[in-house]
Amino acid sequence: MLNRFAPLVPLALVTLLFGCASHPQQVVEQQKPQQQTQQKFVAAQSSTVYEEELATEKELADFSGSKPYQLPLLADSILERGKSLIGTRYRFGGTSEAGFDCSGFIGYLFREEAGMNLPRSTREMINVDAPLVARNNLKPGDLLFFSTSGRGRVSHAGIYLGDNQFIHSSSRRSGGVRVDNLGDSYWSKTFIEAKRALAMAPTTVTASK
Repeated sequence: MLNRFAPLVPLALVTLLFGCASHPQQVVEQQKPQQQTQQKFVAAQSSTVYEEELATEKELADFSGSKPYQLPLLADSILERGKSLIGTRYRFGGTSEAGFDCSGFIGYLFREEAGMNLPRSTREMINVDAPLVARNNLKPGDLLFFSTSGRGRVSHAGIYLGDNQFIHSSSRRSGGVRVDNLGDSYWSKTFIEAKRALAMAPTTVTASK
């Protein structure tokens, strides 16, 4: 009886060993596509971020690269006029030197110094067709938008001066037109975004004041 099954024993052992040896190989082969997928996902993410950065730089170039005016000159003119108005009282709905609200102050400066008519309210102003600017790439004259109401919607705006400073018509309680630091916890926490509205300035404008 044993002699009849003796030739089958080596075959059974070989089959068993082959099965144990092949199982880890199948696991490795199943893991490879998953690892490749993860690598492709990470690569795609990096590529997307890079493309977005390039798109932002391209947008800025498209807006300002072909214009004959000098952005720094316009910004200097706006900001010098703005600094001369420090201490002007806050006035809800105000658009003149008798008193400004935040958007009224910005609109007044851009109209007087750059010949630009910006939207009257911050909710409209934040939607102007101007390049978005990263916080670490801010330049003097860029518009800053904040959500100070705690609802996540824009409710305040100012103009970047440089060196992390910005000028704005703050409130009655804080003294109207003043300069504040964007790095302060309150302003840093409520900051939404920045736009380079000066890129939309008329090509015929020359800052002469």
